[in-house]
Formats: sequence, structure tokens, C-alpha cells
Amino acid sequence: MTTTTDTAAPAALETRGIEPVPADERHGHPAQLFWVWCAANISILGLPLGATLVAVYGLTVWQAVIVAAIGSVGSFAIVGAISIAGRRGGAPGLTLSRAVFGARGNLGPTAVSLVSRLGWETVNTTTAAFALLSLLAIVFGTSSTAKEHPVLTVVCIAVFELLTVLVAGLGHAVLVAVQRWATWIFGALNIVVGGFLVATIDWSAVAAATPAPVGAMIAGVGVIAAGTGIGWANASADIARYQAPAVRAGALVLSAAAGAGIPLVLLISLGSMLAAGDPTLAAAGDPVAAIRAMLPPWMAVPYLLAAFGGLLLSNHLSVYSAGLTTLTLGIRVRRVYAVVVDVVVTFVGALLFMLVADGFYGPFIAFVSLLAVPITAWVGVFAVDMLHRRTYDPVALMDTSRTSAYWYRGGIEPRAVGSWAVAIIVGYLFVGPLSNTWVATSGLGWVVTFIVAAGGYAAMGGARR
Repeated sequence: MTTTTDTAAPAALETRGIEPVPADERHGHPAQLFWVWCAANISILGLPLGATLVAVYGLTVWQAVIVAAIGSVGSFAIVGAISIAGRRGGAPGLTLSRAVFGARGNLGPTAVSLVSRLGWETVNTTTAAFALLSLLAIVFGTSSTAKEHPVLTVVCIAVFELLTVLVAGLGHAVLVAVQRWATWIFGALNIVVGGFLVATIDWSAVAAATPAPVGAMIAGVGVIAAGTGIGWANASADIARYQAPAVRAGALVLSAAAGAGIPLVLLISLGSMLAAGDPTLAAAGDPVAAIRAMLPPWMAVPYLLAAFGGLLLSNHLSVYSAGLTTLTLGIRVRRVYAVVVDVVVTFVGALLFMLVADGFYGPFIAFVSLLAVPITAWVGVFAVDMLHRRTYDPVALMDTSRTSAYWYRGGIEPRAVGSWAVAIIVGYLFVGPLSNTWVATSGLGWVVTFIVAAGGYAAMGGARR
């Protein structure tokens, strides 16, 4: 056994680990997931994605709107589809993955997922701390340079991490409630800030833009999908495990697609309008500062609050998922302590970025982005397995010894692990030797990775009973 067997409690603190939730304790409904996904994607930092569509791929604003809708809504429909497994098995996604890859074979996908989560949480923490430093600089007249105020920098990081662990640590019930109400608060702030950004749009440049070819739009869809929904797919079942067994699969897909798609389409569209007159937004190393420069000084405070809040809401869900992934990896601690461990790691990482390292922030983001390849390969295999698997053995999911029904061959399911590994190799070819091909430059390498993983596993019988 690799985790605690705490039982669920009706109190605010979720004491359950990764063990499956009994069917009679699942009372969730899709509307809850709508707010969770909406909150996780309401950050105004989605604007640079829209700017990229115009400045890099040459799309018009209307083309960018279409691409935003297809890329974000479509990718989160995949997220919703994967969350169906959570409703079926009542366990986190990477725990359910043991049934697909084997008790030992699942360690690879789980480790990749954890490293990716911790990496993006470190990026979130660092960016939010910079935003808070800028806010304090406005209010108190201090410098916004981290190394000039190391103590204040530590405080900013600690505030973000404390607010994260308060929600992610308490667990599912608190997370669902906070994400719902926070969506209204920070959504309102985003609307106010967005209204002033609209006033800066060069409408003549928007009207004069020449439509790009269809190929550019296809590439744009790939970029948006990779930058939004695909990264959340392996966390989707984590929050859906409390959904009532009677909840329809289509409702889960719709809740994710609409919950994330609505804010993303609005933000990406606004970003494309801004870039039509000022393409520098797409290449900004610090998008927080770049967007702030477009606003009048007195609007900086609500803008920075909106940016900080959006990052916090995203981090709530990510850290909650990372805690469950840590348990799945075999760390023998309670869920709340797993959350604390993950937050400590990201705290140290943010300190290194802000107070020690010089010029490492960009390369680190590039490294974390590369982990999307093995995650996409996992999605391909897992999705095919879902075509036939309607139930999961709750005892076998928690048993990682030779007695487990999911032990297979030496703890590994060869077809699943093999398909996953081959897809990773193919995916990284589009980062290396094939990086100059149309597929790679169009940002569609993840699509090929998915097809290879899903197709290979299906061809070896993964979709059959």
C-alpha cells in the first residue's frame, strides 16, 4: 500500500487521500466544475496568447476569435472527457492511471505530472510575487525590484503560498466554494481592467488587417489548445471524483468546455485586439508589466489585484492536484501534508528565481513546457482505455504489490507503457530534428504525439475488453 486510508469527513478539511470515494459519498454536480474551471482560467494573463495569434501568426481579430473558441473550448472538452474517469472510479486521475499502466508502469506518468505541476506552480508563484511587489511599490513608494528588497520579496512569496495552501490544503469542499465566489470577485476586476484596455485598441489597425491563410489558423488552434486545456487534462479527474454517479458524461464535458472556454475566448480575443495595434505584447518577457504599461497609472492597482487573484485561483487547483499526485507517487503522508510539501518546493523555487538566478526564468518555462509531450502521450493512452473501461477496482488501485489486479507483467502494462514511450520519442522529434517542419512550426507536435499514443495503444488492443 502506498498511501494513508483516511476516510472522508463532512468537515471543511478533506481528510481523504487518493483512495476511491464510495458512491454514496459522491454528491457533486457539473455546475461546481463549471466554476472551478472558470476560476482557474480567469487570469488576465491570457491576453498574451491572443497577442501571439496576431503578432506571430498574422491572424485578423475575427480569425483569432474563431481560433480562440476552437482551441480553448475544444481542448477543455478533452479535459471534461478525461474527468469522466473520475466520476466512474471516484479517484484522482493518476491513481486511476494505475489500472492502465500498471502499479509500477504508472510511476513514469505520475512523476512527469508532478514535476510539471510543481514547475508551473513555481512560475505562478514567481509571477504573482512580482505583481504583489509592484502593487506595494505603488502604495508605499518602494522599489519593485526583488533583489533590492529581499525581506519584502520573501513576504510576497509567503503571502501567495499561504493563500494557496489555505484553500488547497483544506481540500475539495473549500476549493469548490472558494473558486465559485472568487470567480465573481476577480471576474469583475478583470471586466473593469478589460474595459480600460479596450479604450487603448487601435481600431483602424484592427479593420485594416489582412486575413491569414487557413494554415495559419490551424496552427493557431494548436497553440491555443496546447497553452490552455491540454496541460490540465491529467488533473481533471482529481476534482471530478466527487461527482454523483448519475451525472451524465456530456454534462461533465460541457462544464469544463464552457467554464474555461468563456473566460479564455474573451481574454484571448481582447489580447488579439490589443496586438493589432501593438504587437510587442506577444514578445513581452514580463506580460504583467507589459499590460500594466497600457493602462493609466491609477488603474494599476485593480489590474495588479486582478493579475494576482487570477494566478492564485489557478494555483489552488494545481496545488490540490499536485498533492494527490504526490500521494500516488508513493509518498506516505496525509493529503494536507502532501500539499504543504509541494508548496514548500515552489516557495524555494520562487526564492531562487527572484533573489538568486539571473535570466533563468525564460529557460525554465521552456523546460516545463517540454513536459507537455509526455503528458499528451498519457492523455492519448488513457483516453483510449476509457473507451471500454467503465469501472475500476478500488482495492487494486490502492494495492501496488504483486497481489494487485493491476500488477500485469512485473507491475507494468506493456502495451500502455510502450505506446506512451514511443509517442514521447516521436513528440520530441518535433522539438529537435523535425523542429523546422510545418507540424512543428505550427505548434501541432502535441497532436501527433496524441495520435501516436492513442493509435498505438488501440492497435495493440487497448480499446478492447
